[in-house]
Amino acid sequence: MNATLQTIRMLWWRELVKFVRDRARLFGALAQPLGFWLLLGLGFHGSIRLAGSASPASYLAYLLPGIVVLTILFTAIFSTMAIVEERRSGLLQAALVAPVPRTALVLGYGLGGTTLALLEAVLLLGLLPFVNGVHLTLSGLALTLGVSLLAGLAFAVLGFVVAWHATSTRGYHAVMNVVLLPLWALSGAVFPIEGAAPVLQVMMRLNPVTYMVSAFRQGLFGPDAAGAVSTPEACLFITTLFTLALLLLAIRTVRRSSDQGY
Repeated sequence: MNATLQTIRMLWWRELVKFVRDRARLFGALAQPLGFWLLLGLGFHGSIRLAGSASPASYLAYLLPGIVVLTILFTAIFSTMAIVEERRSGLLQAALVAPVPRTALVLGYGLGGTTLALLEAVLLLGLLPFVNGVHLTLSGLALTLGVSLLAGLAFAVLGFVVAWHATSTRGYHAVMNVVLLPLWALSGAVFPIEGAAPVLQVMMRLNPVTYMVSAFRQGLFGPDAAGAVSTPEACLFITTLFTLALLLLAIRTVRRSSDQGY
């Protein structure tokens, strides 16, 4: 047990150290979503009508939860990209032959990416004083942080699974961009589900990221926030199931690779 916890802690701490030392990565991780938020928010302000809300909200306010979730997804996903290079260098093979459960690798990398994503989400929440309509209560804050934690873990372990099978960082980038951008674009982050075409509404309701964005939005603006697709409890439940499913997939991937002599 001590060796397992030590391995998890070592991998987790290493991810934090790498992130802090890379100042360009830190700057880009915050500047890009901030610029994206301002560009879309000001560009489409007044062009998208927000229906189904008990309180008025500007498009900048509507867009903010989606931008924070986008930051969480990309930070968590790409924190695991180093696995591709570590496989090629032999570092990962050395970890596999160590007398620790393979689950420790998943949790170590996963918690590292989750922590980075959560830190960036908290920093972006510093924009809340400049956003109208925020109704943040103690329960809303708990919901927001809980969804951030689950979303970070879900996509960190998803990145782990893809990186485990990827043969190059280019292939990893290509796969993740194909997966991430549609998931985010069809999550209600940019436009409300009510105004979408019927086929898109079905796709959005089947998209687990939709419920992450909805729960995040309800945590900030209340249960009747514009763009909410279900109750906060239902959104949190679906997000939890999605996270557990990806976590089990990552653990199974590592164990199968070990059984096959990877």
